[in-house]
Amino acid sequence: MQKSKTRLFIEKQISPNLMIYIKGKQHHFLKNVLRIKLNDTITIFDGITGEWCANIISVSKEKIGVKIIKKIREFESQPDIWLIFAPIKLFRLNITIQKAVELGVSKFIPCKTEFSNFDKLNYKNLELNAIEASQQCERLDVPKIEKIISLDALLSLFPSDRALVFCDESDSNLPSIYDEVKSKVDIYTKWAVIIGPEGGFSNEEKNSLNKKKNALRVSLGKRILRSDTAAISSLFCIQSLVDKRQPVLE
Repeated sequence: MQKSKTRLFIEKQISPNLMIYIKGKQHHFLKNVLRIKLNDTITIFDGITGEWCANIISVSKEKIGVKIIKKIREFESQPDIWLIFAPIKLFRLNITIQKAVELGVSKFIPCKTEFSNFDKLNYKNLELNAIEASQQCERLDVPKIEKIISLDALLSLFPSDRALVFCDESDSNLPSIYDEVKSKVDIYTKWAVIIGPEGGFSNEEKNSLNKKKNALRVSLGKRILRSDTAAISSLFCIQSLVDKRQPVLE
């Protein structure tokens, strides 16, 4: 059997000997970019059952037919980490989504704050971005992207058993994110990072965040980081400490 040319996410539960027809952008990618041919092998995952080896059995102008051969990896859950973020410019947001997927984020939650400059999101674009990143980094699932929510509504609904890591650049006396997360890693198995807009959170928003008993107010260092840099730095720190855990995702 030939080595797989690529890896694709399919929004359909996979089973042995299943026949799948690939259309749209994935068809274009396979046919015109990779120039896939009959009997070539690709790998497919569905976010549910694991990863499968599939064989190309037909190639036409409209669709490509594949037949599932065998499972090559069992499904593995990711650490339960959410990224809550104030929307930023599309280019930087796309990079944030890509890197956060690589770092194991299980859910993205756009959040409208007082100083947010953007509140209209192309969810389809974000979803495709997350799928592409999952395909490339060999994840077995694709993170969920929620609709935008106000900070007040988010905090009112936020679960009490999930640590909320709040990076506050306004206080230089806060513990580092590494030290604070490390001290709580045996208490929480579910995590969330909240990143504000370029202008930061308002004083009222900071007070609301600080009132949450499960909020961990931390520092990312002496420098003021852009929102996308702060998100990736925070996620890397948390992921490095909790990645060995395998909690059940909500």
